Amino acid sequence: MTLMTPRMARWMYRGGRPNRIARAMNRLSAVQFAHGVLAPDRAVTLEVRGRKSGRPVTLPLVVADLDGERYLVSMLGEDAGWVRNVRAAGGHAVLRHRTREDIVLVEVPPQQRAAILQRYLQLAPGARPHIPLDRHAPLADFAAIAGQYPVFRITAGN
Repeated sequence: MTLMTPRMARWMYRGGRPNRIARAMNRLSAVQFAHGVLAPDRAVTLEVRGRKSGRPVTLPLVVADLDGERYLVSMLGEDAGWVRNVRAAGGHAVLRHRTREDIVLVEVPPQQRAAILQRYLQLAPGARPHIPLDRHAPLADFAAIAGQYPVFRITAGN
């Protein structure tokens, strides 16, 4: 359960970028999620090579599961830094939750994202202030906004 109000969450990510407070909270959550401390199994840390720095960038995310597959969703949309980094890295990344898992993220076409976005909102309360739909909205509503929120299927890495 989060103590953050939707208004506060939007303020922390004004302009689609985390402010200093959000960055500090994300660093703490990334460590917590990577070690699996007080975090559900769906709470993971994504590690991807920075497209400019070349250094590993880590951030906390929630894995959405649907029909036996696992997905990562960008609650901040197309301009999220991790999305650009994943694309620049050819999808190669690492997931951490107690163990290290080399993965390849495969982008899901917008026409296949609606049910995944709906499932994601059911699992990720922190994302709800950033996606303009109720988690119980009809699938057609999710289909209408699916092109704005990148979704990646998690596959085994090499």
